[in-house]
Amino acid sequence: MAQLFLILCFLLTLFISMATSLNDQGLALLSFKQALLNQKDYSVLTTWNSSDSNPCFWLGITCNKDLRVISIRLPNKNLSGSLHPSIGTLLSLRHINLKNNEFQGKLPTELFAPEGLQSLVLSGNSFSGFVPEEIGRLKSLITLDLSKNSFNGSIPLSLLQCKKLKTLVLSNNNFSGDLPTRFGSSLVQLRTLNLSFNRLSGTIPEDISNLKNLKGTLDLSHNSLSGMIPTSLGDLPEVLYVDLSYNNLSGPIPQSNVLLNAGPNAFQGNPLLCGIPTKVSCATRNTQTIPSQLYTQKANHHSRFCTILTATGCTVAGIIFLVSLFIYHLRKASAARADKDHQNNRTSHSEKKTMQEFLCFKGNSASEALDENKTQQVFMPMDPEIQFDLDQLLKASAFLLGKSRIGLVYKVVLENGLMLAVRRLGDKGWLRLKEFLADVEAMAKIKHPNVLNLQACCWSQEEKLLIYDYIPNGDLGSVIQGRPGSLSCKQLSWPVRLRILRGIAKGLTYIHEFSAKRYVHGNINSSNILLGPNLEPKISGFGLGRIVDMPSSDIRSDQISPMESRSPSVSREAYYQAPEASKMTKPSQKWDVYSFGLVVLEMVTGKFPVMQMSNSETDLVMWVEAAAERNKPVWYVLDPVLARDRDMEDSMVQVVKIGLDCVKKSPDKRPSMRNVFESFEKLASAI
Repeated sequence: MAQLFLILCFLLTLFISMATSLNDQGLALLSFKQALLNQKDYSVLTTWNSSDSNPCFWLGITCNKDLRVISIRLPNKNLSGSLHPSIGTLLSLRHINLKNNEFQGKLPTELFAPEGLQSLVLSGNSFSGFVPEEIGRLKSLITLDLSKNSFNGSIPLSLLQCKKLKTLVLSNNNFSGDLPTRFGSSLVQLRTLNLSFNRLSGTIPEDISNLKNLKGTLDLSHNSLSGMIPTSLGDLPEVLYVDLSYNNLSGPIPQSNVLLNAGPNAFQGNPLLCGIPTKVSCATRNTQTIPSQLYTQKANHHSRFCTILTATGCTVAGIIFLVSLFIYHLRKASAARADKDHQNNRTSHSEKKTMQEFLCFKGNSASEALDENKTQQVFMPMDPEIQFDLDQLLKASAFLLGKSRIGLVYKVVLENGLMLAVRRLGDKGWLRLKEFLADVEAMAKIKHPNVLNLQACCWSQEEKLLIYDYIPNGDLGSVIQGRPGSLSCKQLSWPVRLRILRGIAKGLTYIHEFSAKRYVHGNINSSNILLGPNLEPKISGFGLGRIVDMPSSDIRSDQISPMESRSPSVSREAYYQAPEASKMTKPSQKWDVYSFGLVVLEMVTGKFPVMQMSNSETDLVMWVEAAAERNKPVWYVLDPVLARDRDMEDSMVQVVKIGLDCVKKSPDKRPSMRNVFESFEKLASAI
């Protein structure tokens, strides 16, 4: 009897031991854990215990009903070490996500044993070496993200066997060589393709045009791709943003909608490309393919020539500016000496007159006492905290930024490092000092964080100068249009764009509602919106129409913001004008609302006010309105770059609606800028 009891106890103990032992799935994961380098990694995986019967309740682990591991999700855990080959024994695996850790070393070939794997996300680690050809086993793979690692070698040819791939992101690695043959024909299900920031070479495959399911951005930028852009790229969806920047591409850009809509930024860094939208004429450039052994030499020569030409132009312009200021100062000094030498009895009167000129900067009564028939030179501070005087301005370095019929714009750097923007209005001899000061004082009274600050002005019969704060990031129009030297539109995420639009609306509301005479700006456009150090918007161009005494239609087509690098075209600027503004009517604040609405549509679509579509031009307002009437999906009109902020789509839809409300043909149906600002305030606070 005793022996029977002992046998039963032994069998019960054996049964309990078998019931509580960890299954093979858990043992494989413990091997994965043991390959981690740091003890802190173990603290993250404290729930991974060998005492458990299975790993289905461990951190980051998901199992099916058969207790087989189907998912490992451990992103952003600061895990380090190598991938243990035991992970390949988890044959039921469907998803692996180890992004943003510190894993290193080569990928074990065993990783590709689970042939049912659907997503493999290893981005943001330090993996290196070749991607094994065994990746071709993963016939069910839908998502592959190996970005931000140190993989090298060619993209494996076997990858083309993963025909179900919808997302392929290999950016920020060291992949080299040509794209695999039949790349586009094999991976036709792709919706996302990012191969940027590698060392890929060779030509762009013709069959890449077969990727008609792509959404958002096709990013091949920052590689060494060469040759001509295939015309077949024109078969890709029009709403796709194609980024080919910073390669060695050459020849004319095919004139297709998808490429024309991309804008100049998509092609910058390819000095041998020509044609729209780069604004480099192919007529003056040899578009034949240049042999690879000559490319580097010619490209460097072209770069040095452009640099020398730019430097020479800026230097000459700066010298002209300084000489003109010197002559202006010299005339003032000569006039003072002549008065002292020939009419000593008028010395005290001369000193009094100089004081009157100083006082006239402070109020109208003194300015009325001036004798405007005599030659005068006046430097007028508009800001009580001004940090420079005329003498410092004369000693400053000047660089030409742009020119128009209104005058020249310079970037001026004082000896103390202070940077200013100076608009030289040129010879406007008919504008008397009293009138000039009255208009400038009205401009200077508009003090708001979102309105460009006017610091000072200079007046003489020969020329007038307006001195502004210097705004470092250029104008919004240059960013949208992709002008050389400007920020990339890619840097403008949706929250940033929303913040910029909110700031513009706030500044315009101040001009409309809180200025002394409830002014109308009259010339709102994206080139008159400057971007500060933190991309905060500054409205420029206010009041210039009154100073230069030009019709509003001329100002609209000729305006150049203090930071702008070139004069915008007449046809483009005319599109900002409200329909009723062409009539001889009194300026209305609803003109500004219309112009602001067009800026809104520019920001959300990333397109110009007038779009080049095949062989014709299309008005941006009409294009967006037509899309809305035909119930097109919102991504038909949205800038493809915004795909990364897809979770904020509702906010984007609301902004498109605001833009369309602002550009209604009837002024009475447009909202006030106060209402527009309140709408943007609510949207911005919700993000």
